[in-house]
Amino acid sequence: MSIEYLTNKYIVSAEKVLSELKRNPTPFSVEEQTVEEVLRWAVDYLEDAKYYKAENKLGTSLTSVAYCEGLLDALRLMGAVNFQWPTKQENPTEKL
Repeated sequence: MSIEYLTNKYIVSAEKVLSELKRNPTPFSVEEQTVEEVLRWAVDYLEDAKYYKAENKLGTSLTSVAYCEGLLDALRLMGAVNFQWPTKQENPTEKL
């Protein structure tokens, strides 16, 4: 798989998750404000990924979207949000 394909795939997946995730009450002592801040970081990393992709800096784009995914996975593991990563997608270049 090419780096462009992977970058597109992860950007499309992250956009889908961010648009569909459901927030949960935090099951432990994490401030809601902290969860919101981490979600803002995830969105910022996703926007960075799209920017660097447009600049044809695909390695940086892929790294940025990977950070986005990591933050989203961390929030899910903490029980602060609910979502599922898309398991199968059509060609991600068609979505962007």
